[in-house]
Amino acid sequence: MRTRAIRLDVTGGPEVLDFKDIELPPPGPGEARVRHVAVGVNYIDTYYRSGLYPIASFPSGLGLEAAGVVESVGAGVTDLAPGDRVAYAGGPLGAYAEARNLPADRLVPLPADIPFEAAAAMMLKGMTAEYLLRRTFVVQAGDTILVQAAAGGVGLMLCQWAKALGARVLGTVGNDAKAALAYAHGCDVPIVYTRDDFVARVRAETEGKGVAVVYDSVGKDTFLKSLDCLRPRGLLALYGQASGKVAPFDPALLAAKGSLYLTRPSLFAYTASRKDLLESATALFDVVQSGAVRVHVTGRYALADAAQAHRDLESRATTGSLVLAP
Repeated sequence: MRTRAIRLDVTGGPEVLDFKDIELPPPGPGEARVRHVAVGVNYIDTYYRSGLYPIASFPSGLGLEAAGVVESVGAGVTDLAPGDRVAYAGGPLGAYAEARNLPADRLVPLPADIPFEAAAAMMLKGMTAEYLLRRTFVVQAGDTILVQAAAGGVGLMLCQWAKALGARVLGTVGNDAKAALAYAHGCDVPIVYTRDDFVARVRAETEGKGVAVVYDSVGKDTFLKSLDCLRPRGLLALYGQASGKVAPFDPALLAAKGSLYLTRPSLFAYTASRKDLLESATALFDVVQSGAVRVHVTGRYALADAAQAHRDLESRATTGSLVLAP
């Protein structure tokens, strides 16, 4: 069958994204064909598009997150059927499409009370928040944490979920409007980093002790200052690099700053097994259904306008989550 999808033949700026007709074969053994209703846009998509993260071969699809309905299944698939509502986050690349085939064991059944748009906006960001808060560093009631880019898609989920766990949440944002948004989503102390020294503010808010953990998706611009915000034996979870790669450094720096811990986690490692994937998705669905975490969709684009979505995302003018409508 014919369908339409975003394809790229080379890496580069948003202009390399091409909306075209493609041939979609029947699903193979172990695969399911999903008709997308909504597709999520994530910062990691820009890493692949720009070449920061390698793409195995060209032409290539793009995108890692979507929600929709199963149209057909390949041989050996017994736990999915046409008409099932599903969502996913993870490889292979290719979510920017009207329909696609992908491994059936990477699809998660979508509860009837969670809309497709919300699912597409939350699967990758929400499961990222899940593993960061519940497995990378197990946040406990009474912990004080710092969330960099607190008004972003993952940031808003981290703030809400951490607040529900009983943590005190500090967060950095770029302006007052983003500060208000972060505050409304569980950030106790939004810090406008363009105006305030966020290290000094964190130290003041913790009586000089520092925070238990910093969740940092910014990378180069914040890395060293994030270390300065930690208490002795605190953890820096560097899960993104929106400002660029962190420069090489001497690990002795971690000792000098208080025997600190550093990890560079990824969703793919934390959801590699079917069991881990389902447990992470279930935990996410539970907090969304309870109302503890709200999905904040701020940008809606046609699939053909994916390049504009990337421009807006990279301008740092956006908050919350962006979605594409096939």
